Amino acid sequence: MAPEISNLSMFLLIFFVLIPVSLSYIYSLGLSKSIAWSSFRGVVQLFLIGYVLTYLFSLPPLLGISLMLFVMVTVATFHASKKGTGIPYLRPVIFIVIVSVQLLILAMWLGFDMINFQPDQVIPMSGMVIGNSMIAIGLALERMKSEFKEAKGKIVAALALGAKPDQASTILIRKIVKAAMIPNVDGLKTIGLVQLPGMMTGLILGGVEPIEAIRYQIVISLSIFASVSLAAMLVTIIFYRFFFNKNQQMLTLDEK
Repeated sequence: MAPEISNLSMFLLIFFVLIPVSLSYIYSLGLSKSIAWSSFRGVVQLFLIGYVLTYLFSLPPLLGISLMLFVMVTVATFHASKKGTGIPYLRPVIFIVIVSVQLLILAMWLGFDMINFQPDQVIPMSGMVIGNSMIAIGLALERMKSEFKEAKGKIVAALALGAKPDQASTILIRKIVKAAMIPNVDGLKTIGLVQLPGMMTGLILGGVEPIEAIRYQIVISLSIFASVSLAAMLVTIIFYRFFFNKNQQMLTLDEK
């Protein structure tokens, strides 16, 4: 069991922040204010969510879980959508994709008796799935816009030769989905060797036996991998169509 972290120890964490702030100042990176503000904001957000979770855990499971998941998905949708400015129906589609992926993963957890339908189990694990899905969607959207912009000439030529939008975009779709999945693929290759993942570390610090902690980590790691793959593929398959009009001509999406 890890020792309780005192208020004084928490305050002294400021020295961890001073390291990147000092490096930014020494090398004139211009990130000092951003680092300080992000650190302060992150700490405040974590403390606030701690009180929120304490309240949610006291509610009936269905109500508490539903409220928190709705907030998580909504915030994730807004952040992911920043990478796809100019694409029609962006936020509604992202919201539906994240909800669908989360419900599928949750159904598998419950159906295979991996966790209980309790806020203290569903919310933390769902947060990791939703967060990684958000990152994968953001990467897919960002890569999609750049790939279609760079390959515009080739796509237009393919369309002129009689190819349909899906045929002209096949190679790009593969590249986009692959790029969104690579970080998680690389992470799985080194899991347990280069780093001990967060869930496993937290459970061990909480006094859980390492083997039992590993079981939970395997569940969440593979769940994240599945959700990332599915989310990236869904948004790519859905949104690439908006780069073409009804006449199968390529469009230039305006950024607002």
